[in-house]
Amino acid sequence: MKKIIAVASFTALLLVSCTPKVSTATAPAASTSTAEQIAQGKTIFENSCGRCHKLPDPTSHNSVQWVGIMNSMAPKAKLTDEQHQWVYDYIVSVKK
Repeated sequence: MKKIIAVASFTALLLVSCTPKVSTATAPAASTSTAEQIAQGKTIFENSCGRCHKLPDPTSHNSVQWVGIMNSMAPKAKLTDEQHQWVYDYIVSVKK
């Protein structure tokens, strides 16, 4: 009986590890923000995000990682969709 459970567990682990991972983050939209909007994004980032916690270094994550971070933090900062896009465009515009 223990052997059957061990084989079943191993098979389940094998199947789970072989399945492709599904990304929950949406692909970042191409920047459509103007230089002025990106500057506003920087101001919003510094004022809205910095109000609650230390500002993260924009180069500490790649653009895809920032999608997930922004999607979770923008509602807490009460950003509009436009402001969300401007902040995202600012963050990914910062060069390493």
